[in-house]
Amino acid sequence: MKIKICGLTSPKEAQYLNTHQVDFAGFVLFFPKSKRNITISQAKEIMEQLHPDIQTVAVVVSPTTEQITQIAQAGFSYVQIHGTLSPEVEENCPLPILKAFNVSDLDEFQTWLQNPTIAGFVFDAQEPGSGKTFDWNLVPHLPKTDKIFLLAGGLHPNNVAKAITAIQPDGVDVSSGVENENGTGKNPDKIQAFVSAVRTASHAK
Repeated sequence: MKIKICGLTSPKEAQYLNTHQVDFAGFVLFFPKSKRNITISQAKEIMEQLHPDIQTVAVVVSPTTEQITQIAQAGFSYVQIHGTLSPEVEENCPLPILKAFNVSDLDEFQTWLQNPTIAGFVFDAQEPGSGKTFDWNLVPHLPKTDKIFLLAGGLHPNNVAKAITAIQPDGVDVSSGVENENGTGKNPDKIQAFVSAVRTASHAK
């Protein structure tokens, strides 16, 4: 079971991920509406502190080709795209693409499933990053393909095992569920609890 911690904002948070050997680190870029939004240079500082086995994911909304170029040049492993994925961006993106869906656009999923340029999918709530869950029954049956399926949206240490049992994804994605109570920065104890819950649930399958 893959684990992605998203919305990193400081180099010290990289150490939390290193300690628990998670699989993916997510960075919100080019989206000022998010309190987790950081610059490319800030992301590179954090990435320098990450263990090389942790893959990095640039999380963007309806990106331009120029933004994709900056992301690729910064050395990210993946780009996770919310909103619109234009034909121009899709054609010119040199990185594997994770296409994000929320409960309002799941009807497009089958079309994207057949798309060879998409490396995987992230299923999120109506408002990504809001910390709100959604009806997991809305997630379509996940076929076993070479594409990775990550479940996001309101996950935290107390509900992630239930989510894994219900959906059987390839991995889980958390941001607000492992943050401090005041909503600023990641909490190392919550990350430890989340990772422990995921690994216990995945071993129990």
